[in-house]
Amino acid sequence: MKKTIAMAALAVAVSFGAVSCKKKVSDADLQTQATTVVTSNPNASVEVKEGVAHLSGTFADQQSKDAMITQLKAISGVKDVMDMSTIAAPAPAAPVETASAVDPAVQKKVQDAVKDFPTVKVEVVNGQLTLTGNVSGLQARKIKESVDALKIGKYNNNLTVK
Repeated sequence: MKKTIAMAALAVAVSFGAVSCKKKVSDADLQTQATTVVTSNPNASVEVKEGVAHLSGTFADQQSKDAMITQLKAISGVKDVMDMSTIAAPAPAAPVETASAVDPAVQKKVQDAVKDFPTVKVEVVNGQLTLTGNVSGLQARKIKESVDALKIGKYNNNLTVK
């Protein structure tokens, strides 16, 4: 009877020991599973060390980043996720094409007024008539007088005097 009780106690001890010693998942197995999860975002990568997933890369927005972290934490054997990733800056808005605020007839008059100065360009920049180019001091004075005589209003005189 004592032998039976001793054997039963030994069997119970062994079974508790076997249950408490769960098989530890290797980092290589966790790496494989984590990599499979992260492949949905080509700009992200993951590395598993000692059961901790280290997420890096770039995500389009916070929601996709949070979803990836949740998926990694759901992998059995992953203890924690270290987030070293970033959110991509939003794409710059496309420039809005606007109609020129300068009347084409006015622009033509100014071009005619400066036709004797081939280095001078007449452009519309940010909705304003702009003069650019390299001229001498005497030429700059003549151009200013000619354009002012047209009474076109405000314009940008970005001429470089040499």
